[in-house]
Amino acid sequence: MSDAPTRPVTAVILVAAGSGQRLGYGMPKAAVPLGGDPILLHALRGIVAAGVAGQVCVALPPGDDGLRQMLDDFRLELADGGPLLTTVDGGATRADSVRSALAALEDGTEAVLVHDAARALAPESVFHRVAQALAAGALAVIPVIPVVDTVKTVAATTGEDSDIAPELVTGTAPRDELRAVQTPQGFSFATLKAAHEAALQFDESRAAAVTDDAMLVELLGVPVHAVRGASQSLKITTPLDLIIAEGLLEGPLGARWVEG
Repeated sequence: MSDAPTRPVTAVILVAAGSGQRLGYGMPKAAVPLGGDPILLHALRGIVAAGVAGQVCVALPPGDDGLRQMLDDFRLELADGGPLLTTVDGGATRADSVRSALAALEDGTEAVLVHDAARALAPESVFHRVAQALAAGALAVIPVIPVVDTVKTVAATTGEDSDIAPELVTGTAPRDELRAVQTPQGFSFATLKAAHEAALQFDESRAAAVTDDAMLVELLGVPVHAVRGASQSLKITTPLDLIIAEGLLEGPLGARWVEG
């Protein structure tokens, strides 16, 4: 009988290799401070608190020693029995980063949650809903929230009037059928691996059109299921997003306890 410890069958890939140019801090987005700590640290604490992962594999900006040192320090915070924390160098695209992390997951991994570090305040309940749907047999699961704005389809215009009316409205999407997609997105390991292997054959324009892992799985013809997300799982992309996230942290109950 082997004395090697067994690990849970679910891993979380945390994508944290973004440049953060739109935030304007002159550093990778994962290192930008939020409530006194780097965005990445908030995301990691949320994953560990959710308790769904046997391994957390973080895709980091290549050569960023500061974030790697932060992860080394975070390992010391983990209690006995916490998830295995590993890192890979992120790639030129988000898909490249996810593929690198997939290749670094432990043998025996059966389910994978892919999470954006930029959604650092995602509550534990969202992780639980995604993981539970996978455990119930779904091969792909995404958290979503209703779209509250009216959404128009448009066509770009050209010519002398393009500065006045740069786009032409072509229709109005039925809002009751629309959902805004968040992370973590959950998949069976085999499904996500097959989707990323298939994407290696995409030409440049087709690859650029893919915006998340669920879309890759859809292209395989695999059904994608939706569970309820949370409004505080906002993606921190702009300075305004960062201000909103700071406000959530300073709220009376804290961001992870707010639902809706």
